[in-house]
Amino acid sequence: MVKSFDDLTIVDDFIFCTVMEDPKLCKELLTMLLKDKIGKITKLFKQKPIETQIASKGVRLDIMIEDEQGKLYDVEMQTTDQKNLPERMRYYQCAIDNSAINKGGDYNDLPDTFIIFLCTFDYLQEGLPVYTVTPSCRETGQVFNDGTTKIIVNSTASEKAEKDLKAFLSYMNGNPPETAFTKQLEKQINKTKEDEEKRREYMLLKSFEMDARRAGINEGIQQGIQRGITKGAYQKSLETAKLMKLEAFDTNMIAKITGLSIKEIESL
Repeated sequence: MVKSFDDLTIVDDFIFCTVMEDPKLCKELLTMLLKDKIGKITKLFKQKPIETQIASKGVRLDIMIEDEQGKLYDVEMQTTDQKNLPERMRYYQCAIDNSAINKGGDYNDLPDTFIIFLCTFDYLQEGLPVYTVTPSCRETGQVFNDGTTKIIVNSTASEKAEKDLKAFLSYMNGNPPETAFTKQLEKQINKTKEDEEKRREYMLLKSFEMDARRAGINEGIQQGIQRGITKGAYQKSLETAKLMKLEAFDTNMIAKITGLSIKEIESL
């Protein structure tokens, strides 16, 4: 069942990605999670697709950030425990690294990366609000610094978190905003819900996902969007793209919703 646009909250991908387009809010969230000030944000993408040369399955990242020091941050909202978080993080890391290094580039050019999953469940079942995973040597305990950090956030342990993070996790759990940061998030969410263009975008996206299901996509909607809708749903993609062009939608938005390439859309 499609969730009503008016019922969306910060834990819904559409709202989370839209709100986090604000660099100031995004930077404040990262600073809170990492307990450290990050550099000035120089690039910020929502729903960024990354095609990898080492496998046919690409990924679509919720929020991708690059700071002035070249560090990369991938922030994902996760509300369903699919029992594969370590594997997903591994694959995302591989895709990001593959995308970050230029062909023929040196391994030393790989940037520091942070993959952060904001979860509404406790994946590691230890009752902690934050789990930070970094490589280390099993025998000596020494840090094996390869520049990668993976962070799993658990909103169900909000009461154990420090003040600002506690308020954010509580907000993820559906409670009212309490701090300046969460109140600003609430303000941005309300602003988004008053935007008829965003409402139409959400409804088109959900309508397309439902059509894709009916067309027999067995790999899952998210994977279908990432790789492009194939076979029986391809014609539906073309029809949707034509309608969106008539409504003067941005070409990149059409590509995101339909899975078609920019070239295919421009040829319509």
